[in-house]
Amino acid sequence: MSNTESLNENQTTDIERDLPKTVAVVDLGSNSFHLVLARIINNDVQILLREKIKVRMAKGLNDELMLDDAAIQRGLDTLAIYAHTLDGFHVDSVKILATYTLRSAINAHAFINQARDIIPYPIEIISGQEEARLIYQGVAHSMHFSKKRLVIDIGGGSTELIIGKGFETLALSSRNVGCVNLTRMYFPDGKISKKQIKKAQLHLEQELQPILKQYKGLGWAQCIGTSGTNSALLEIIEANGWGTNEITLASLEKIKQRMLAFDHFDALTIDGLSEERQPVILSGLLILLTIVKTFKIDTIEYCDKALREGALFEMEERLQHHDIRERSVSSLATRLIVDDEQNQRVQQVGLKLLEQVHDNWPFKTIKESRLFIKWAAILHEIGLHINSSGSHNHAAYIVANSPLLGFSQEEQLLLTTLLRFHRKKIKKDELPSFTLFKDKHVRRLIALFRLSVLFNQKRQDNFLPEWQCQVKDNEITLTFPNDWLEDKTLFEANLESEQLQLKKLDIDLTYKSH
Repeated sequence: MSNTESLNENQTTDIERDLPKTVAVVDLGSNSFHLVLARIINNDVQILLREKIKVRMAKGLNDELMLDDAAIQRGLDTLAIYAHTLDGFHVDSVKILATYTLRSAINAHAFINQARDIIPYPIEIISGQEEARLIYQGVAHSMHFSKKRLVIDIGGGSTELIIGKGFETLALSSRNVGCVNLTRMYFPDGKISKKQIKKAQLHLEQELQPILKQYKGLGWAQCIGTSGTNSALLEIIEANGWGTNEITLASLEKIKQRMLAFDHFDALTIDGLSEERQPVILSGLLILLTIVKTFKIDTIEYCDKALREGALFEMEERLQHHDIRERSVSSLATRLIVDDEQNQRVQQVGLKLLEQVHDNWPFKTIKESRLFIKWAAILHEIGLHINSSGSHNHAAYIVANSPLLGFSQEEQLLLTTLLRFHRKKIKKDELPSFTLFKDKHVRRLIALFRLSVLFNQKRQDNFLPEWQCQVKDNEITLTFPNDWLEDKTLFEANLESEQLQLKKLDIDLTYKSH
């Protein structure tokens, strides 16, 4: 290739990299659903459109954590509206995040399964810690501050409290109280009474107690409030002349005293209070008031960036190949000290298998499939630190119970599943169900990863010959050089055992020499 050709190729790459890319984030919150469209230009995010629809999903979540049909329908109707806005978007350019209500509802699958017919993008249910991390990233990318800060986000179903410095989070917590579910628990009939307020505040104090020592120990120099409740309370404060651009204990107490003059939510008339906030503002106030008193906060500044913006910035980072999930896996592996050479062997075989089968076994995205094979290879032996005989179970347990930042709940479950079934017997009834991933794709990934581990049981670089893997429908055929298997009796015995295990995944394994 000539220098001119090389230069033109590089120039084309630069131009493509600088082309604006429009992305979307949909936040399925407990109180409202939000849609944000943004354009990524030169590593920056430019907001193009914001849509917000009040859904109050958490209102339909009962004490048994069942989501009622009315709430499900409200959510589906809203997704139908958003589907029109997102028409034509590529699947990689849309991220739909579900928070407290759908991660808590035991029948969340009923909503997600119906949503598939309405909107053609996967819904990711994220953990409370992941929600908190994204909220902090939204703030960190929007407000510069060199010292530690506390970020408070009060949603409809949960409240997130995060301490961070720069772009690094130091403490993440998601408490299971929000303005909608607290209202349902203590003010279901809309009546305002000092007795119920006292009960609600006691509940909130108990909810904050487990993190109090850690957070006070870390400390902070700035406190930031985000999202709807903080915004609504600040509007009331400013409309009544009780402050400007900040929330204080004194101003919150004034709002509380004003509210006590009314006996029902419907009667609440306070300057700055919108009609849509009337049913949940008292609970939001009590949550923030309790936090301020418990943590002895002087002043709260408001930031209008949170979860959605954090997700947008992260999408931009992933486009630049800075995937937070990579750091999470690497950090866990480093803490538990793994055999890097063996992990590389397993990874190389796994990726070669994936490459050879992809034409006939097309996974949802080859890039994501490669990442999961890679991450599973890095982590598959972390269970050895507990016990070698059940190391696969221990590895799965560690990953399932670790705060893997950047992973949605189902992504973490997929990684856990690969580790749980990478060796020994497969118990078909213990295979989990997924909504983001097709069951047949999960079974096929398990099969390929098991083979990548089996191929490297000798833990030697030069043990394997040149081999080939072909697939058709639910059949895997491995081909080895002539006579290579003759003196590999243990390896062949392992292949025979593997045939029985893969049958449980509805996959037929055969092998031959040529």
